[in-house]
Amino acid sequence: MYDRASALLKDTPLAPQLRNLYIAVNVMDVLLTKPADLLVAEPPTYESGLADATPQQRAINRIVEENDVNQMLHETTIGGGIRGDSWLKTYYAVRTDVSEVEAVGLAVDAQPPEPIIEAVDASCVFPELSRGSRKRFKAVNIAWVEWVDVGNEEIPYLNVERHLPGYIVYERYRLYEYGVDTSYDVPISLYKIGDSVPTGREVDVEKTGVPHILVHHVPYKTVDDDWRGISGIEKLESVLAAINDRLVQIDYILWKHSDPPAYGPELPTEANGAVRFGGKYIPVEKSDVTPGYMEWTGQLTAAFKELDILLGLVYQISETPQWLFGTTLAEDKGGTGTSHSDGAAIKARFMPILSKVKRIRVHVDRAIRDAIWSAQILENYANEGVDGFEPYEPVYPKVNWRDGIPRDEKAEAEIYAIRTGAKPTIDVASAIKRMDGLDDEKAAQIITRIDNDEARVNGTVDSSIFNGGGA
Repeated sequence: MYDRASALLKDTPLAPQLRNLYIAVNVMDVLLTKPADLLVAEPPTYESGLADATPQQRAINRIVEENDVNQMLHETTIGGGIRGDSWLKTYYAVRTDVSEVEAVGLAVDAQPPEPIIEAVDASCVFPELSRGSRKRFKAVNIAWVEWVDVGNEEIPYLNVERHLPGYIVYERYRLYEYGVDTSYDVPISLYKIGDSVPTGREVDVEKTGVPHILVHHVPYKTVDDDWRGISGIEKLESVLAAINDRLVQIDYILWKHSDPPAYGPELPTEANGAVRFGGKYIPVEKSDVTPGYMEWTGQLTAAFKELDILLGLVYQISETPQWLFGTTLAEDKGGTGTSHSDGAAIKARFMPILSKVKRIRVHVDRAIRDAIWSAQILENYANEGVDGFEPYEPVYPKVNWRDGIPRDEKAEAEIYAIRTGAKPTIDVASAIKRMDGLDDEKAAQIITRIDNDEARVNGTVDSSIFNGGGA
């Protein structure tokens, strides 16, 4: 993207501004990625609080794995940092879209429906607040425009998916052009909502069997007087603009003085023996006044110093130590992050970013647990009376998060040994679960294979041979 933009805009006066704006925006993109990395870089575990062989735990493991929940949470956290809000929707349907295969008349094998959790475009979500509340929703509307080819023209329709506690209401409206809005210097087409038209569905009111709304809000950061989330970019917009202006100014100065004019005595201009200069040459005699500039003594030093301060403000406001990226830019380096060897010191240096991740995790934890719980209820309700399905009581899950920072396991083990007198402090199953981030079922499989390896290598001896009276 940057190379294409540079090629198209290299001869325009806006090229430095656009190029450096691209750089400033990417600085913010990197800063938004780090909290998401620390949130799910070490995958969390999802537990029902019951044994691993129970249908509840198996259902939770299946829902998490088939919906790639950790990847979805990573993307949701980054997107929420840009927008301020993210939304997750839970529904029960066939995962693979075979509409195009059916449209061309090909046979499709029947696929079983399953609980699906996916992110929803925040620009299409319009919640309705409960009366007297600024946080609770009585309904959540998901609305998007669909263009349908009719003959030689495309007709716009507005699809509305209205989520209510226990129900989903589907609606569809015809749209009519209503002029163009240019108040933001960009032409935005306006439409007027017309009459309601058939949705094309078998039923327009669907009962979910879930006593709450199936769309879950994931704000990036919130305050107590509004439901809308606050993004990580809002408070940095002015600083990013200042960084862009400073980069443009430095670019302009370096470009302007990259090939400065020269002055001196009259030089030959013929091809043979002539002295050539890349820039302009001003001949000056002894009696002439030497040309010069009105110079500011600060030159580029002050510009780079201000850029240093601005970059430091970005890291400080975003609560992200700059050495976390393996390098430093601002003058106040803050260390490299490797000057301490013990885990406690490293964790103390991570404190700003860890506090930020914990604040983000509060909203993510609630939304994903609600979504997994809703998926269990949907699955039981949709398969009520279906042969072959084993019903189970849905359980509100617990998510065991990890902080994602480097741990000094050796130092921790030594501390445990000192406090317990070198007694074992953890069982094999728990150790495998924590080290590899596994659940009980997979840890049990590994322990079984370990036992089989020991039996194969060491063998087994019948203890009755020692009971005989022989020598």
